[in-house]
Amino acid sequence: MKKALLALADGTTYPGWSFGAEGETSGEVVFNTSMTGYQEVLSDPSYKGQMVVMTYPEIGNCGVNEEDYESSRIHVEGFIVKEAWEKPSNWRATKSLSQFLRDQGIVGIQGIDTRALTKHLREEGAQVGVISTEDLDPVRVTEKARRAPTIEGRDLVKEVTCAAPHEWEQAEWSVTEGYRTPRRSGSHRVVAYDFGVKYNILRLLTSVGCDVTVVPAHTTAEEALALRPDGVFLSNGPGDPQQVPYAAEAARQLMGKVPIFGICLGNQILGLALGGTTRKLKFGHHGANQPVKDLHTGKVEITSQNHNFVVDLESLRHSEHAESVEVTHLNLNDQTVEGMRHKQYPLFSVQYHPEASPGPHDSAYLFRRFVEMMEKNA
Repeated sequence: MKKALLALADGTTYPGWSFGAEGETSGEVVFNTSMTGYQEVLSDPSYKGQMVVMTYPEIGNCGVNEEDYESSRIHVEGFIVKEAWEKPSNWRATKSLSQFLRDQGIVGIQGIDTRALTKHLREEGAQVGVISTEDLDPVRVTEKARRAPTIEGRDLVKEVTCAAPHEWEQAEWSVTEGYRTPRRSGSHRVVAYDFGVKYNILRLLTSVGCDVTVVPAHTTAEEALALRPDGVFLSNGPGDPQQVPYAAEAARQLMGKVPIFGICLGNQILGLALGGTTRKLKFGHHGANQPVKDLHTGKVEITSQNHNFVVDLESLRHSEHAESVEVTHLNLNDQTVEGMRHKQYPLFSVQYHPEASPGPHDSAYLFRRFVEMMEKNA
C-alpha cells in the first residue's frame, strides 16, 4: 500500500495508507456516526465540499452495488476510515469500495486512528483538511489545508443541482422488483427544487402518490407556479444557506400560494424566507442516530441527519413572522431547531432526513403529511 497523509488546518496530522484514487484533495473534515450506509453517504450531494470520517472502524464489507445510490456520482471530496475492506461479502455487491473510489477519482486514506480524529473534531470543531498521496511533508500539507477554502461563504448548490427540469420515474425499492416504476396519477403534482436532492426523497414522494417534476435550484417562483403544482418541495443540499439567496427569494414568493415541504437545506431556506438567520454548527450533525422531539406529541424519533448549519431559534423569535412561525421539533442533544411550521400558510419543514438512506424510518410519515396538506389545500 502507498503511504498517505491527512493534515488539518490547525496543524494536526495523521499518517496512513492510500486507498481509492491517488492524488491530493481538500475539504472540510466532518465525522459520520452511521454504522452502515457508506455508499449512500458517499453519493449524498449534501457532502459536496467536505471529507467524511466514518466513526465505525471497518468500512467496505458490503462493497458497492448498482442500486444504493443517492445521486449519480460521489460528492465527498475525500474519504477517511480506520480500515477499508477490499473483499466485499454481499450478494448485491458489484465492486469493492476502493474500486468505487478509484473509478470516480476520489482520494481515500485508511489506517489512521479515526476515534482520535473524531474526538479532535468534536472538541476543536470541523475544519479544512488535505489528504495527499503525493506530498507527505506535514508542514507543506498543513499549509495547503490552511489555504484551502471553507464551506462558509460558498454557493455549492450550483455545483450539484440539475441542469434542466425533468420528471422523476422511480418509486421505492423491493427485494423482488428492485426500484418500482411509479403510477403517474396526476392527483398530486409536486415541483421539487433540486438543491442537491437525494434520490430516496424523490422515491418516497412518488410512493405516496405524487407526480414529481424536478427543477434546477435557480428556478423562479413564477416558473415553478407555471407548472401548476399542487405542492412545492425544497430539498437538501450542500454549503452555506445564506449563499443561495435566490432560493430563499423563490420560497418567499411561493409562501401562501402553494403548500411547501422542506427538508434539511430546504428547512434553512424557509427559515431565511421567514426572516430568520442561520448559523454554522461546531462540527455538524452527521449520522443515523440523532434524537429529535416532536413538540406537539412529545414523541422522540431517532433520525438520520447531515447538516452543518441550522436556523437560529432566536432570530425566528424576532423575525417579521415571529407570531406565525412555530418550532415543531428540537434536537435533544443540543436543542437546535429540527422543524418548523407556519400557522397561516400551508408550510412545514424539518432539518433531519425522514427519507433515511441510511438510517431509521421513524419519520417517513412526513411524506404522507405533505400529501394531506395538498389535499386540504386543493
